[in-house]
Amino acid sequence: MVRLVIYLLSILLIASGLGWLADRPGTLQIAWQGYDIETSLFRAVVLLAATIATAIFLWSMARAIWNSPAALGNRVIRRRQKRGLEALSSGMIAVGAGDKALASRYAIQARKALPHEPLTHLLRAQAAQLAGDRATTRRIYEAMLASPETEQLGLRGLYLEAEREGETEAAAQFANRALKTNPKLGWSAESLFQMQCKQKDWTAALDTLAVAKRNAVLEKASIDRKRAVLLTAQAQDLEDDDADKALGYALEAHALANDLAPAAAIAGRILASRGNTGKAAKVLQKAWTRSPHPDIATAYAYARIGDSARDRLNRVRQLALLNPQSIEGPIAIATTAIEARLFDEARSALEPLLANRLTQRVATLMARIEAGDSGDKGKVREWLARAANAARDPVWFADGVISNRWEPVSPIDGRLDAFQWRVPAETLDPASADLVASRIEELLALSGPDPEVDASSAVTSSALDDDTEIIDAEAVTVRTTPAPQPVDATPLQPTAQNAAARDVEDDAVQAPVTPAAATIVADAVDAAPLQAKPVAPVAAPAQDKRPEKSQPQPADSRVSNRPDTRIFVTPRAPDDPGLDEPEADNVSPLPRRPFRAVN
Repeated sequence: MVRLVIYLLSILLIASGLGWLADRPGTLQIAWQGYDIETSLFRAVVLLAATIATAIFLWSMARAIWNSPAALGNRVIRRRQKRGLEALSSGMIAVGAGDKALASRYAIQARKALPHEPLTHLLRAQAAQLAGDRATTRRIYEAMLASPETEQLGLRGLYLEAEREGETEAAAQFANRALKTNPKLGWSAESLFQMQCKQKDWTAALDTLAVAKRNAVLEKASIDRKRAVLLTAQAQDLEDDDADKALGYALEAHALANDLAPAAAIAGRILASRGNTGKAAKVLQKAWTRSPHPDIATAYAYARIGDSARDRLNRVRQLALLNPQSIEGPIAIATTAIEARLFDEARSALEPLLANRLTQRVATLMARIEAGDSGDKGKVREWLARAANAARDPVWFADGVISNRWEPVSPIDGRLDAFQWRVPAETLDPASADLVASRIEELLALSGPDPEVDASSAVTSSALDDDTEIIDAEAVTVRTTPAPQPVDATPLQPTAQNAAARDVEDDAVQAPVTPAAATIVADAVDAAPLQAKPVAPVAAPAQDKRPEKSQPQPADSRVSNRPDTRIFVTPRAPDDPGLDEPEADNVSPLPRRPFRAVN
């Protein structure tokens, strides 16, 4: 729009000038070298303007012809750059989409069009990485280190490659070099810090954290929390060997994060061991109000050396009042009261938790109370059973792992400050599940053996002889086939002895047959002791013939004339259904029972 206005104004000025000259005619005479030229002023101005325009045109043509080779070269370069940029754009899209063939093709095109472009090197490295060519990828990234413009990009690529291949030492070196090259790089500080935490190099991690703090790589609150955790880790390692340094680290960590229970517990224990009860109580009380924990309660209970159990109970009562909503307060009071053998007070402290907040620790404490107060084994077992099904208690939990004490890093991925004091929602692994079971088993010893079970065991053992062996007999199909007896024509008289013999002979036992071959020698009439003897398996008859009834004989003659009756079971495979079951005559299954075999 502006150009159009300028163009119109220029035309207007030229037309106005020509009109002004036309209204004022005049003569222009030039005498030079014998030539006498005379013309009008208007014509002279027009000829001068045409001459100037012609000269400008001729100069432009000559300049264009002179610069035509360079112009053609620039045009070719621009077209190449355009193709290269299109190849870079399409190649990056192909890399993001995971199309390794298309990414490799565009990488070749970009290399031909823009061989010295940093993005071309990056596209080639990404395409080689997508194709699985680790050697080419590493070579391209190493070539980037030669140029200051691409050095940081090469270090980043080499770090990622080393991390993928599990070369932790090389990855740490690349991250350290990148941090020295540009301390404001966030990835180098964070990556180096994480690797140092995995290696539990707390001093180096603190130095890296200080560099990140100076360059504002992380937020101040996050840096303070990480520093507190690192200082607590150092204090935990030095608590037994160098208490002075451990106390300094723990107090600094408590100042940075007063809700970090391990730091407060370490500081409280060391201060209490040195007799500084007031400062220890102040540190522990401040941490208890923010994050109640059993370690804090224990350290607070034993803050003064030489106190009795009742004095510790009074101190724990004061601590519980600082955070009355927490479940840790009543549990700490009950634990201390049990140590003081004040079972009624321990029971009253846990009573508000029994209805809606019953946990495994509360139930086990109630079992301890019943065992120490009344000694009622039934109640002890009842509370232990309720503990097995009660709600979980808070534990140190991180990435599916439960730890007996606080740890600064996760054992799974080495993440700092991963353990949290909370109720685990995930399924426990067998090792973690055994923690609660082991505690319950420890309390089972409080109840002692069951007198009823002991009495029954004593009766059973006394009823058997020393040389008697108890055999758990397997259920088999039993049919008795007695030997034929002389038949008397006189009818049998019903006697009690004869009826008992008939009942025994008519009985048949129908039960599932086990695959193992077995032979049982039995005397159905005399009910002699049974003895299991393995013999060679033979085919059992499909149907037994019932023997003819004979006259009752004396017991001695029947025993001497009647041979041993043997029952054989044919073995078969577990998946063999066997033959069809024979028709049973009034067969009733007998339950499994232990038989007594006498040597």
